[in-house]
Amino acid sequence: MRDLVRRLNDLCDAVPFQTSWFLKDLGSGTAADRMGTVPVPSASTRKISIMMAALSAVHAGKLALDQKVTIEARYQDNDSGTFQHLTPGFWITFRDALVMMIIVSDNTCTGTVVDLVGLGAIQRYSESIGLTGTVHRFGIPPRLGPDHTLDQVTTTTPNDQGLLLELILKGTTDPSVAARLGSTPELCRLGLDILSWQKLKTRLPSLLPLGTKVAHKTGTGARGYMDAGILFKDERPLCILTAYTDRVPAALPDGTPGFAAAAQLIGRIARLCYDSLGTR
Repeated sequence: MRDLVRRLNDLCDAVPFQTSWFLKDLGSGTAADRMGTVPVPSASTRKISIMMAALSAVHAGKLALDQKVTIEARYQDNDSGTFQHLTPGFWITFRDALVMMIIVSDNTCTGTVVDLVGLGAIQRYSESIGLTGTVHRFGIPPRLGPDHTLDQVTTTTPNDQGLLLELILKGTTDPSVAARLGSTPELCRLGLDILSWQKLKTRLPSLLPLGTKVAHKTGTGARGYMDAGILFKDERPLCILTAYTDRVPAALPDGTPGFAAAAQLIGRIARLCYDSLGTR
């Protein structure tokens, strides 16, 4: 792990923007991080905790996966996902709203889900499961420039997202861990499945062998780009990896667009972890 950490930090040191990460080798149980407790904009990685809070509400009987959810025009003023472009007034199930919120980061669904669960309930849920550096501030994010402050957006830490992913994974087989999430193994498995259906693959999965299973959620913010997930090898959970970039410039000195440089960096981080940990 020590050599891997050095190589990961070398990658991060070579770019002109902040990069933080959390890594846990699920084989040995060894963990490491780079600025893992420092709050950063969460962008859409916040939706993992929103999804799990929603599944907890389902377990508590407050909501139902098969209940009808009407897509209203007031949620469509956003720039993420696909439902923003559709004619309002149709309905989908609550389960499908969760799916769309994750796999294409649909903010029409996100705003709807947050209002159904309750923003305050989502924050209390996050705190109750140990996410000490995560603050939820809205359903649909405001349109902000790259000069925004942390207290204008939902924030999290690489370590928080790593903990959440580990709890979801363990909760799929351990009822006591699922209970900590206010859930059941069946609902944790649904959450993990939804994360593995992710369609946005230009970050953690981008340099992994074709077909590699990654259960993850991406994020795109005004200040940076991020991804948080579980990497698998041969259907075996290999590692938990969360990576956050911040203060990414529009372009690097060599002309590379900042968003491309951030995506490439996250992809290289994931490949290093996959190659290093997957050989054992």
